[in-house]
Amino acid sequence: MKTLLSKNLKLRKLTIKDAEFIVELLNDPDFLKYIGDRGVKNEQDAIHYIQQGPQTMYQQHGFGLLLVESVSLKTPIGLCGLLKREELPHPDLGFAFLPQYRQKGLALDAAKLVLADAYQRKVIQKVLGITSIDNHQSINLLKKLGFTDKGLIRLKDNLDEIRLYELSNEIKTPLHK
Repeated sequence: MKTLLSKNLKLRKLTIKDAEFIVELLNDPDFLKYIGDRGVKNEQDAIHYIQQGPQTMYQQHGFGLLLVESVSLKTPIGLCGLLKREELPHPDLGFAFLPQYRQKGLALDAAKLVLADAYQRKVIQKVLGITSIDNHQSINLLKKLGFTDKGLIRLKDNLDEIRLYELSNEIKTPLHK
């Protein structure tokens, strides 16, 4: 899996050096509300999260959550990538950004890079999206990407229903090295 670049963004694999950022992002109130508490309260927790989550997924599936950096600011601003959950038949698109970088089109750009790369490398044939039923920003992003609403589902160990989306068409976005 290579680094993905656009005019404004750089997406790369997470390393343990990203632990401080992961603590900040995973404890953002919106992350906790819409995605859930991942139990990451300090840098040691974040290192464990990175190693057991994204880095394991890179090895097992050839994809995972990527760190999204602003090219101009040279700073981490969010996560975007594909996840493979046991209870879903296909990978799903995941994304989370710090509050000050939301609603600027950056998540859309990052998601297009991730999807184009995954289709180009043929690591997916179909991709899903899941979101809380009241997370309107995420719902709007999935719709802009061409995902269609497939109804409500429950993932294991989750009492709340979530909305399932599916992308049936490839996103064709040029990738820059």
